[in-house]
Amino acid sequence: MNENSSIRVSSALLAIGITLAIWFVIPVPEGVTPQAWHLLALFIGTIAAIIGKAMPIGALAMIAIALVALTGVTNNKPGAAIADALSGFSNPLIWLIGISIMISRGLIKTGLGARIGYTFIRLFGKKTLGIGYALGLSELVLAPVTPSNTARGGGIMHPIMRSIAESFESTPDKGSSSKIGRYLALVNYHSNPITSAMFITATAPNPLVVKFVAEATGAQISLSWSTWALAMLLPGLVAMALMPLVLYWLSPPEIKDTPAASQFARDRIAELGSIKGNEKILLGVFALMLLLWAGVPAMLLGKAYEVDATAAAALGLSLLLVTSVLEWDDVLKEKGAWDTITWFAALVMMATFLNKLGLITWFSKSIETGILGLGLGWVGAVALLTLVYMYAHYLFASTTAHITAMFGAFFAAGIALGAPPMAFALLLAAVSSIMMTLTHYATGTSPIIFGSGYVSLGEWWKVGFVMSLVNLAVWVLVGGLWWSALGYW
Repeated sequence: MNENSSIRVSSALLAIGITLAIWFVIPVPEGVTPQAWHLLALFIGTIAAIIGKAMPIGALAMIAIALVALTGVTNNKPGAAIADALSGFSNPLIWLIGISIMISRGLIKTGLGARIGYTFIRLFGKKTLGIGYALGLSELVLAPVTPSNTARGGGIMHPIMRSIAESFESTPDKGSSSKIGRYLALVNYHSNPITSAMFITATAPNPLVVKFVAEATGAQISLSWSTWALAMLLPGLVAMALMPLVLYWLSPPEIKDTPAASQFARDRIAELGSIKGNEKILLGVFALMLLLWAGVPAMLLGKAYEVDATAAAALGLSLLLVTSVLEWDDVLKEKGAWDTITWFAALVMMATFLNKLGLITWFSKSIETGILGLGLGWVGAVALLTLVYMYAHYLFASTTAHITAMFGAFFAAGIALGAPPMAFALLLAAVSSIMMTLTHYATGTSPIIFGSGYVSLGEWWKVGFVMSLVNLAVWVLVGGLWWSALGYW
């Protein structure tokens, strides 16, 4: 094998072993069809390979698609089997995220993302705590139009955070992280899970949540972009307001006053120059997409003017291409977008057919039976399901893998046990992002920021656990009251 191969042989062999064991060794449970069980074997093997990083996730997705088609687990007819295997690519939500990632490339290319970040620091940067809030606000402004939370937190905000820390000579190399860099790195990271929870388009796996909720409720609950944003608005803002304060207490910076930070930001803005035409176009396109995603034309002019969210994203990308803010080469080079479309399509396809073949119903009923045996009411059942779902993320290095593996069954079990469907859907949707706080491998953003060396491993895990409790409490208490006022339960 090529020494530069991206294949991790041990992880690949483990994933293959798990797949074969489920397929050939473990008996098919009563109430489950052989086709569903064999698809589960492929699905769990794929998830195991993703967790173990046996290969790049896009490559694993293509292998999964090929295996579903070749084994005929969804259909015995070869033509129908390959059509099933490729069916995920027809899902509009997949293209919504892929296109949005392509569009967000404009934030880096034009410099608009950096300009937004430095503008907030210029306004609020006289105190270290103020810089923390500036980083959080910048994340929040960028979140609706950057579905790659890694690009947002690691690609846009992290270089800004590091440049500020270095301006105060706070670097890991000098052993001076505690001056200000450690605190800013933690704020940089913990802004990411909160903003990811606030918008469907703030992180790639959120549309998976939308899909699973719709499937579990027979499409009675369909979380639109505006419904999600409104429901997450108040708890998200409260969590964002508390986060810099909690981190200030948990990991206090040595430098409290930062009068030079505002001037530093002014200097960076001056280097960027006056706002350019392509930045203005990008701002205009973002504003147009947000209006369409929020359903404003339909609200003002009637249902005939409703625009599908994916169509709105396609329009935005088209406008950026026509105005040359982005070139087609920029789109082709956006490997993250094409990679996301590929693995997203494979996982959505497998999850869809697990549901169609009855496996998810069987699994959720098994969970339901187990919890009923504990004698818990629906409140206790929801609490247990939520905590298990959230802290299982210690075992995952991918939010997508975690959501795909567990969300559908846990949500269905909660509803069967009496949980209010809309409120429980929103709670699990929020938890699907705030669980990113826990580890240094929880999502793509975490290794970037942890890898910069400002925060020790012990500090990262300690702070992550505390922040998970704080965020969960905010979404349960503030979110619960807010959703009640909105009539969701």
